[in-house]
Amino acid sequence: MRASPQPTPEPKTVIEIEYVVRDQKGAERLRTTDKKAADAYDKALESAERLAELLRHDKILPDLPESDLEELTIYLARNAKTVERILKGKSAEIETTENEKGDMETVAEQPAATSKVENLRAAG
Repeated sequence: MRASPQPTPEPKTVIEIEYVVRDQKGAERLRTTDKKAADAYDKALESAERLAELLRHDKILPDLPESDLEELTIYLARNAKTVERILKGKSAEIETTENEKGDMETVAEQPAATSKVENLRAAG
């Protein structure tokens, strides 16, 4: 009996789609394969830019460095639901992980502002 050669398997082609989110200046802000995450981050960047425009127009914290303004507005945009709850007079409903529960005070026991926010208030 004669052995026939086994066909060499073709290398499998893998197609991976990658989403890159860039800010208005063209700087890469996020690279992911998750379209939903890319869309959410893009929306947050757009909202953050509109918030920054409002703060600049109304001359709120005029001496705040641009990088800090960007960090603040992105934070507010990414936490829009929580910010909206607070503005409506409701509690923030801040979620913590099990690790954080042991290391953190409860939300009710936390100080009203973090040092970074206190610095922002002092600057304004």
